[in-house]
Amino acid sequence: MNIMKKTKFILLVLMSALLISCNKSSPDSILNTYANIATANYNDTLSDAKMMQDAIANFVDDPSTKTLSEAKAAWLNARESYGLTEIFRLSNGPIDAEEGWVAEKYGALEGQLNAWPLDENMIDYTIDTKGNKTSGNIIDSRGMFNPGGEYAISVNIATITKEAITKLNENGGDANVATGYHAIEFLLWGQDQDYDNMMKDGVTNGPLTAGQRPLSDYTTDKNADRRKAYLNAAAEKIVDDLTVIVSAWADGDNSNYKAALLGKHSDSSKNIDQKTALNHIFAGMGVFIKSELANERIAVAVLTPSEEDEHSCFSDNTHRDIALNYQGFKNILMGTYNGVDYGIAPIDALKDKSTIMSLIASAESKIYIINALAQTSRHFDYQIRPNDPQAKQIKKLKNELRKLGDQMINVAKANGINLTTSDVTDSEETQI
Repeated sequence: MNIMKKTKFILLVLMSALLISCNKSSPDSILNTYANIATANYNDTLSDAKMMQDAIANFVDDPSTKTLSEAKAAWLNARESYGLTEIFRLSNGPIDAEEGWVAEKYGALEGQLNAWPLDENMIDYTIDTKGNKTSGNIIDSRGMFNPGGEYAISVNIATITKEAITKLNENGGDANVATGYHAIEFLLWGQDQDYDNMMKDGVTNGPLTAGQRPLSDYTTDKNADRRKAYLNAAAEKIVDDLTVIVSAWADGDNSNYKAALLGKHSDSSKNIDQKTALNHIFAGMGVFIKSELANERIAVAVLTPSEEDEHSCFSDNTHRDIALNYQGFKNILMGTYNGVDYGIAPIDALKDKSTIMSLIASAESKIYIINALAQTSRHFDYQIRPNDPQAKQIKKLKNELRKLGDQMINVAKANGINLTTSDVTDSEETQI
């Protein structure tokens, strides 16, 4: 090979390498990674929800200590995969888009699936401060039921169906939650009331004791059949709603959201501009970790302090909510899911990773301790008490997660997207 040909060959190799490098760090690569993780995660979530539905059906058909325990275990397992999907919120995607064809096609189902905190008194009885059962709820009412609140609309609940509880969900106010994981959680565990710092505990007591709904609520109680119907309806609805979301991320469909996100929709007018998509994703990640997880889900509970404001207060599974929601954020940031590397990730373009990695390491150490203590010593509702040394560490975790949210500005910039602090902060977040 002569010098001229050798020079041309080297130039071609260098240009090819440059093109490959540019392609690897392109918006298209990041969107592919994001979309493929969403596909895998939501498919796992639907599979776990179907197993939960089967376990609930078995319990309803044959209520026993064993089948109740199995139904609870299936709920806890279903929360594992769903908790990771929360990072797909707040990005104008199919789970909670508020306007446009995406919202119209998929229905913004997050509020039906995971709305919280809920006013459990709307669903079933609780025990009041005098030790008496409350009444006037969906379970013990017949005919038309009005949930109360602003602009509340009455719904016929003579028979408890998926359609009826769907109409009741957030009907009259955000706390009027009738569907989703937390409605099932309350129906399985019942009230957990470790409120020693606020009021005398008359229902459950103990740092490792969650709600203790009696089995008789599903056997000899006069409303047992209505509770069974509610459980089946709520489980059916979760599976139906997740089926819709899974369809949005399904491969091989050129008319769904995933196709539009990747610029492959059969109707080109629905394709999402790459920079617009990345803007929504990076801002959504920032808002989720900073305003939703750090502030709404952690700060409100620990600074109040209030068990009612912890995410899974009936089952005392809040430590897993925190860990999974955080892991979902990290999955997208790093481009991994269940130990599998899905390709180019947002963090790859960041030249100086020292600050963000330091925050990640510190936050993870605190999340690990929250988990370990919840499994061996005391649940999250005890850890947030003012006299518990863990309360200070949980507050520090809150602050670190908020800083992680702000770091999304730098991650976005490294990927060619300009964001501001207001872009990664929910303007309506609780001021606490």
